[in-house]
Amino acid sequence: MKRTFIALILGLVCGVAAHLAWFGVRHPAPVYDLESQLAWMKSDFHLNSAQLARIRALHEQSRPRMVALAREVARMRREFSAIEETRQKAGEVDFVKVSRFVVQQRVLDHECLDSARQLVAATAEILTPKQRDQYLAMLTPAIQAAVGGSLN
Repeated sequence: MKRTFIALILGLVCGVAAHLAWFGVRHPAPVYDLESQLAWMKSDFHLNSAQLARIRALHEQSRPRMVALAREVARMRREFSAIEETRQKAGEVDFVKVSRFVVQQRVLDHECLDSARQLVAATAEILTPKQRDQYLAMLTPAIQAAVGGSLN
């Protein structure tokens, strides 16, 4: 009985160690900035240097717009927090303010989605057909989820 228990524990430990080692080796590098994103794209899509340079230029050109949209999203989140805080403290809802907020939020959602679509479409134009298929297959579910989320 003791040997069976030891063998079972040893098997469990070895299985967990193998699992963690496999995921440690296969774990993708974190993607924090443009350089790491481009390095990831270069390795996954086997981009040549000309493609990489064009994609870098696209992202650098779109950066000011994306940063402005991110700031607006942060502002809208703060505004919603203030509305929610007022609702909780006062126990009342300013429906006019909430209605205006919802309209602004929808407009911002559409702007963000359009900007992302434009960047994806421009990037896809640079890729070969095989690369484009792989790229769009990976991004299409995220875009569809964003479209579904913005319709709510």
